[in-house]
Amino acid sequence: MRLNIGLAQMYPKLGDVPANLDRHLDYIERGANQGVDLLIFPELSMTGYQVQDLVPEVAIRATPDDAVFGALLEQSKRLDIMFGFVHEDRRQRFYTSAAYLSGGECLHIHHKIYLPTYAMFDEGRYFDEGESARAFDTRFGRFGMAICEDFWHITTPYLLWMDGADVLLFQSASPSRGLDASDRLSGSRWVELVNQAYGSFFTDYIIHCNRVGYEDGKNFWGGSTVVSPDGDFLAHAPYFDETLLVQQIDLNQIHRTRSRLPLLRDEQPQLMQRELSRILARDSQ
Repeated sequence: MRLNIGLAQMYPKLGDVPANLDRHLDYIERGANQGVDLLIFPELSMTGYQVQDLVPEVAIRATPDDAVFGALLEQSKRLDIMFGFVHEDRRQRFYTSAAYLSGGECLHIHHKIYLPTYAMFDEGRYFDEGESARAFDTRFGRFGMAICEDFWHITTPYLLWMDGADVLLFQSASPSRGLDASDRLSGSRWVELVNQAYGSFFTDYIIHCNRVGYEDGKNFWGGSTVVSPDGDFLAHAPYFDETLLVQQIDLNQIHRTRSRLPLLRDEQPQLMQRELSRILARDSQ
């Protein structure tokens, strides 16, 4: 099966949900016209990243009667959509979230687990932590989602892999930080190496959409990528500029790679479980 992936590397308007919804609808129209099967937006694409005290004002409910969520559910009858938003649950808790919509239904919502609260980041003051990493079934196969800091920790993609995800969908609002010896952003280089490593270790497709633009002195570098199960870049969006990157992937490549490199077959999750239990028991003494 071949799947056309669209990466909507956009510049959200901070705190302006109606304007950002219009931008989403525009990207969806462009994606549909280019034959996109699955369109992926960056982290907090519906609100912008630095929402802080605006969190309660920009949050939406993940229900069909919510104007924003309902509009995207309707659009998901045209193509599958993964977008980023602030999710308010039934008990007024707020989460950095990603939703996967398909055929007018919400198949899965992921709440960001790891909230960076260090250096320039302050997410723990405004958001609750997610408590699970679970794969889910789509019409294209079994997928997993993670948000920014989630995939800087190997725990999240490993759990999704063990839960059956053959395609990992990552979204981020990753700011520009530092230059390496070749005048390349050291932060972007690190992220790209991590994505290639996950593709190689898990023999999965790694799809990563990062935003662009400026907020509160932060610049976001874009550079969205598609990595094959062999760990190779299939597509790389430009740095710093808005774009809709479209790349076709061949899901049969997963079978070919795993036939050659049976890392999943030989993985021992029981060993992981047993040794982690031992380590945690020791550390609690």
